[in-house]
Amino acid sequence: MVKSLIAGMLSLLSAICLANTPVPQQINGQKALVFINQDPPGTRCNTNIQIAAEIANAYRLPILILPQTAVPPLTPAPSVWFNGENIAASGGAHNGMVSYQIIADILELEGTNKQKKQGKLFNDSVRPEFDKLKSTIKTGS
Repeated sequence: MVKSLIAGMLSLLSAICLANTPVPQQINGQKALVFINQDPPGTRCNTNIQIAAEIANAYRLPILILPQTAVPPLTPAPSVWFNGENIAASGGAHNGMVSYQIIADILELEGTNKQKKQGKLFNDSVRPEFDKLKSTIKTGS
């Protein structure tokens, strides 16, 4: 009986935590990927925006990029959320930064649909310029 009571309490706490997420869990019935940026964006935020572009290039899902002023106070920025669950947060997991592989692994486990045809970011003619832009943003030169 105690085990079932504890399990019930944990389930309720889990539901409350998910209900209180500072970002949308789903958009049009699809799990949403949400990036929260500092105002104005810093280097870590810019990196996350680049990752969002790469993810949109390969996967079909709603992606939101929100400024910190659009979410409840004390929501960390930068941070990344998927289906209302925090993946990365400033001062926490990954210190707010993600990589393409971190997000892609989660999306693969969730069975997220891929684009029928990948966008041009992965084409050999575009990728070097995109990588150069990313490097410039990170280093400032």
